[in-house]
Amino acid sequence: MQVKKFLHTRMRVSDMEQTIQFYADVLGLEVLERKVSPRGSHLAFLKVPNSDELIELTSFPPSGPVKVQEDLIHLAFQVESLDDAIAWLNAKGVKVTDGPTQTSSGSRFIFIDAPDGYEVELIERPSGVKIV
Repeated sequence: MQVKKFLHTRMRVSDMEQTIQFYADVLGLEVLERKVSPRGSHLAFLKVPNSDELIELTSFPPSGPVKVQEDLIHLAFQVESLDDAIAWLNAKGVKVTDGPTQTSSGSRFIFIDAPDGYEVELIERPSGVKIV
Protein backbone atom coordinates (compact mmCIF):
# COMPACT_ATOMS: atom_id res chain seq x y z
CA MET A 1 0.00 0.00 0.00
CA GLN A 2 1.07 3.55 -0.67
CA VAL A 3 -0.76 6.62 0.59
CA LYS A 4 -2.02 8.67 -2.33
CA LYS A 5 -2.88 12.03 -0.76
CA PHE A 6 -3.35 13.79 2.60
CA LEU A 7 -7.03 14.76 2.90
CA HIS A 8 -7.89 16.26 6.29
CA THR A 9 -7.10 16.57 9.98
CA ARG A 10 -9.82 16.16 12.61
CA MET A 11 -9.91 18.27 15.75
CA ARG A 12 -12.51 17.82 18.48
CA VAL A 13 -13.90 21.07 19.86
CA SER A 14 -16.17 22.04 22.75
CA ASP A 15 -18.20 24.78 21.03
CA MET A 16 -18.65 24.31 17.30
CA GLU A 17 -20.13 27.76 16.66
CA GLN A 18 -17.38 29.61 18.56
CA THR A 19 -14.68 27.59 16.79
CA ILE A 20 -16.16 28.09 13.32
CA GLN A 21 -16.47 31.81 14.01
CA PHE A 22 -12.78 31.97 14.97
CA TYR A 23 -11.49 30.10 11.92
CA ALA A 24 -13.85 31.89 9.49
CA ASP A 25 -13.77 35.45 10.88
CA VAL A 26 -10.19 35.64 12.14
CA LEU A 27 -8.33 33.38 9.68
CA GLY A 28 -10.62 33.51 6.64
CA LEU A 29 -11.23 29.78 6.30
CA GLU A 30 -14.37 28.72 4.41
CA VAL A 31 -16.93 26.27 5.79
CA LEU A 32 -17.53 23.77 2.97
CA GLU A 33 -19.92 21.40 4.70
CA ARG A 34 -21.67 20.77 8.00
CA LYS A 35 -23.39 17.55 8.99
CA VAL A 36 -24.18 15.16 11.81
CA SER A 37 -22.55 11.71 11.82
CA PRO A 38 -24.57 8.53 12.43
CA ARG A 39 -23.41 8.47 16.08
CA GLY A 40 -24.38 12.10 16.66
CA SER A 41 -21.10 13.98 16.23
CA HIS A 42 -21.49 17.44 14.71
CA LEU A 43 -18.98 17.91 11.89
CA ALA A 44 -17.74 20.92 9.93
CA PHE A 45 -15.20 20.84 7.11
CA LEU A 46 -13.10 23.98 6.63
CA LYS A 47 -11.16 24.89 3.49
CA VAL A 48 -7.83 26.65 3.78
CA PRO A 49 -7.01 29.05 0.91
CA ASN A 50 -4.50 27.63 -1.60
CA SER A 51 -4.59 24.16 -0.02
CA ASP A 52 -6.32 20.91 -0.91
CA GLU A 53 -6.27 19.61 2.66
CA LEU A 54 -9.24 20.31 4.93
CA ILE A 55 -9.67 20.82 8.65
CA GLU A 56 -12.49 18.73 10.08
CA LEU A 57 -13.98 20.03 13.30
CA THR A 58 -16.06 17.67 15.39
CA SER A 59 -18.16 18.27 18.46
CA PHE A 60 -19.57 15.42 20.54
CA PRO A 61 -21.08 16.99 23.68
CA PRO A 62 -21.52 13.65 25.56
CA SER A 63 -17.69 13.43 25.68
CA GLY A 64 -17.48 16.61 27.76
CA PRO A 65 -15.35 19.70 27.15
CA VAL A 66 -12.09 19.53 25.23
CA LYS A 67 -8.91 20.17 27.23
CA VAL A 68 -5.92 20.62 24.91
CA GLN A 69 -2.59 20.22 26.68
CA GLU A 70 -0.10 23.03 26.20
CA ASP A 71 2.28 22.52 23.27
CA LEU A 72 0.47 19.34 22.15
CA ILE A 73 -0.65 20.35 18.68
CA HIS A 74 -0.77 23.40 16.46
CA LEU A 75 -1.86 24.40 12.99
CA ALA A 76 0.51 26.53 10.91
CA PHE A 77 -0.62 28.93 8.20
CA GLN A 78 1.49 31.10 5.90
CA VAL A 79 0.62 34.80 5.71
CA GLU A 80 1.84 37.39 3.23
CA SER A 81 2.79 39.97 5.87
CA LEU A 82 3.21 39.19 9.55
CA ASP A 83 2.93 42.88 10.45
CA ASP A 84 -0.42 43.12 8.61
CA ALA A 85 -1.56 39.90 10.30
CA ILE A 86 -0.71 41.28 13.74
CA ALA A 87 -2.62 44.50 12.98
CA TRP A 88 -5.62 42.41 11.83
CA LEU A 89 -5.50 40.26 14.97
CA ASN A 90 -5.28 43.35 17.19
CA ALA A 91 -8.34 44.82 15.45
CA LYS A 92 -10.19 41.53 16.08
CA GLY A 93 -9.13 41.49 19.74
CA VAL A 94 -6.99 38.36 19.31
CA LYS A 95 -3.88 38.31 21.49
CA VAL A 96 -0.49 37.19 20.16
CA THR A 97 0.71 34.62 22.71
CA ASP A 98 4.28 34.18 21.42
CA GLY A 99 6.49 36.15 19.04
CA PRO A 100 7.15 37.63 16.67
CA THR A 101 10.21 35.45 16.27
CA GLN A 102 12.64 35.40 13.35
CA THR A 103 14.33 32.19 12.20
CA SER A 104 17.79 31.78 10.69
CA SER A 105 16.15 31.35 7.25
CA GLY A 106 14.52 34.77 7.56
CA SER A 107 11.00 33.53 8.26
CA ARG A 108 9.03 35.27 11.00
CA PHE A 109 6.23 33.73 13.05
CA ILE A 110 3.78 34.28 15.89
CA PHE A 111 1.37 32.10 17.82
CA ILE A 112 -2.23 32.80 18.80
CA ASP A 113 -4.73 30.64 20.66
CA ALA A 114 -7.83 29.22 19.00
CA PRO A 115 -10.80 28.06 21.09
CA ASP A 116 -10.14 25.10 23.43
CA GLY A 117 -6.44 26.02 23.64
CA TYR A 118 -5.38 24.85 20.19
CA GLU A 119 -2.39 26.89 19.06
CA VAL A 120 -2.22 28.55 15.64
CA GLU A 121 1.10 29.59 14.13
CA LEU A 122 1.18 32.32 11.50
CA ILE A 123 4.34 32.37 9.39
CA GLU A 124 5.74 34.94 6.99
CA ARG A 125 8.40 33.51 4.71
CA PRO A 126 10.82 35.63 2.70
CA SER A 127 10.27 35.33 -1.06
CA GLY A 128 12.06 32.37 -2.57
CA VAL A 129 12.18 30.35 0.68
CA LYS A 130 10.62 26.91 0.31
CA ILE A 131 10.42 24.45 3.17
CA VAL A 132 10.41 20.84 2.03
